[in-house]
Amino acid sequence: MKKMKLWGGRFAKATDQLMDDFHSSISFDQRLYRYDLRGSIAHAWMLGETGIITREEAAQIMAGLEELRQEIEAGKVQFSVEAEDIHMNIETLLTEKIGAVAKKLHTARSRNDQVTLDTRMYVKEQIGETQKLLLHLLETLAVLAEQHAETIMPGYTHLQIAQPVTLGHHLLAYAEMFKRDMGRLADCYKRTDILPLGAGALAGTTFPLDREMVAQELGFAAVSENSMDSVSDRDYVVEFLGALSLIMLHLSRFCEEIILWGSQEWAFVELDDAYSTGSSIMPQKKNPDVAELIRGKTGRVYGDLVTLLTMLKGLPLAYNKDMQEDKEALFDGVNTVKQCLSIFNPMLATLNFNKERMREAAQKGFSNATDLADYLVRKGMGFRDAHHVVGKLINYCIAQGKALEELTLEEFQKESGCSVEVIKANRADKVNAGNLPKRGEALFTEDVYEALQLENVVSRRRTYGGTSPEQVRAAIGRLKKYLAEVKEELSQN
Repeated sequence: MKKMKLWGGRFAKATDQLMDDFHSSISFDQRLYRYDLRGSIAHAWMLGETGIITREEAAQIMAGLEELRQEIEAGKVQFSVEAEDIHMNIETLLTEKIGAVAKKLHTARSRNDQVTLDTRMYVKEQIGETQKLLLHLLETLAVLAEQHAETIMPGYTHLQIAQPVTLGHHLLAYAEMFKRDMGRLADCYKRTDILPLGAGALAGTTFPLDREMVAQELGFAAVSENSMDSVSDRDYVVEFLGALSLIMLHLSRFCEEIILWGSQEWAFVELDDAYSTGSSIMPQKKNPDVAELIRGKTGRVYGDLVTLLTMLKGLPLAYNKDMQEDKEALFDGVNTVKQCLSIFNPMLATLNFNKERMREAAQKGFSNATDLADYLVRKGMGFRDAHHVVGKLINYCIAQGKALEELTLEEFQKESGCSVEVIKANRADKVNAGNLPKRGEALFTEDVYEALQLENVVSRRRTYGGTSPEQVRAAIGRLKKYLAEVKEELSQN
């Protein structure tokens, strides 16, 4: 004989078993039990303090809920599909434990405002946990960037060698991305930190609730302004999943580079054995499975976000059962991101960077070509003319199988096809004409080789945010200051 539902007074017969299985969410929303118990204890306390129920009744309910929490955490509780969800399960179990007084707990409350309370509490907690994982990753990036502030590697555009940079600078680019992710999470927290309890089913309640009392007890910064919005709103979940999706996007891009760098063709890094796998048939293989899985799981989190957006897009106010579909997508997104951050960080920290190979690669592809053009500009040539001259020299180098720095002075002077007179004729302004080479002087002199040396190419980029070791170390200092401030903020929450 099936038990009558807590809402079953209007119904003449029990729901079909198939309906129970389809309708129930206890299989996944049971993870909200801690938040449901905390919210229920705060609600019962407020009911007692405002005289809606007696303080004795409130104390009895609160004690029963605390005892129930201990039993759940001890594994002594079996949740029921027939009770549908975590909220009804807890109320049913509480009634079995303390009797009829438990039926007063749901006074001035609906499952509609109860479920969004639990979800908001869960999201707030998960934002904090995700921030801590990002913080550890940023600390790892700071350490690696400091170790490689002078390690030269090629920088790329279009996956073509562009200009030399430092590995420290490259790593700090990802630090900036993850810092923005931290900011998005903090921003999302502000909009999640609003108490919905008291909205009831959609229209509020006739009882004299003290919503601010409950908000303070549960650590919410404010109470919701509109009861209909309170129960139908899930944009804070969408926003959280959006922030998680961007974290995965950044992890995926980083993983793609690690996968490329670890290939024999690049050979910039070697993965630690603890974060690699082998092949079942090819003995020589060392596969970047962690990076590949993170790259693959990115699509999974995107799917969770799209699930929420699609579920919400056509819903009228206020609550609709469709909203039950937010939980599995939310839980999956959180689980996936936390798992990926937890394993990506040690994988990154244990990478073995091949500094010699990186510098060798930066030496190729004429990555110092822009600096040769800048060299000519400093001699008085307009940049567009200098760009053309260097292009001609590169064509000559390709034909001869040489790098720019391997050209002789005679080749520089002959193949540039440019004289002092041409420079003077094409110069737009004459303000610095005294800096131009004198008539008969060669355009290229011995100092061209110093200008083309990779260490000098990198070190000259001293503009704020540039790749010079000087600027990289300054950026690391700013990152460390940021990390100290964030740690302090998180410790206070």
